[in-house]
Amino acid sequence: MRILLAEDDKALRRATAAALRAESCLVDEAENGEDAAYYWGEGGYDAVVLDRMMPALDGLTLLRRMRAAGDSTPVLLLTALDGIGDRVDGLDAGADDYLAKPFDVRELCARLRALCRRAAGGSTALAFGDVRFSPASLELAGPLGKCTLARKEGELLEYLLRQNRCTASRHALLARLWGAGSGAADANLDSYAYYVRRRLAAVSRQVKLRTVRGVGYCLTADGAPEEHL
Repeated sequence: MRILLAEDDKALRRATAAALRAESCLVDEAENGEDAAYYWGEGGYDAVVLDRMMPALDGLTLLRRMRAAGDSTPVLLLTALDGIGDRVDGLDAGADDYLAKPFDVRELCARLRALCRRAAGGSTALAFGDVRFSPASLELAGPLGKCTLARKEGELLEYLLRQNRCTASRHALLARLWGAGSGAADANLDSYAYYVRRRLAAVSRQVKLRTVRGVGYCLTADGAPEEHL
């Protein structure tokens, strides 16, 4: 899972991030609402852990803004306010779950796993040209056969499939696969692009992964329109 953790309490944020990383999550940390808005806007998160009360931009305002923009990323709202009215406000703003402080990090991790399972269960296969890809099973199928992708290969292909034929920048792809500010090298991205290109060649007669020099990558399909199944 790739998680955005927005929490202004430094000690709590670091402890929570460490617990999530121990669960093999990729975690981006934001210490205020403006930083959280920037990271969230980059996209690609499986879930967001969002503190209700943050400097610069409070969590409820940020959540309402992202929901109004059509973002459906699962959100677990953290708050020290645990009255009925507070919970209703959070859920009405678009939160998927609510956890009051102080909390046990084991419960937070369990709630995030549940949120991501529900989101994955509702996801659909993606079709482009003559191939279909299931993000849940990582299975890629086409007229020449089918195969199962490695996790990072699947994340790269899914992101490109969701771009509606637009070019995905190297910056956005690096952030999606390894997390913003991870320091992952361009060579890592190029390696996975090479693997995905080979996977596509093995199953498809139409779909190609193209390099847009100086920008990033995009998918082409010999004029066949993309559809979502």
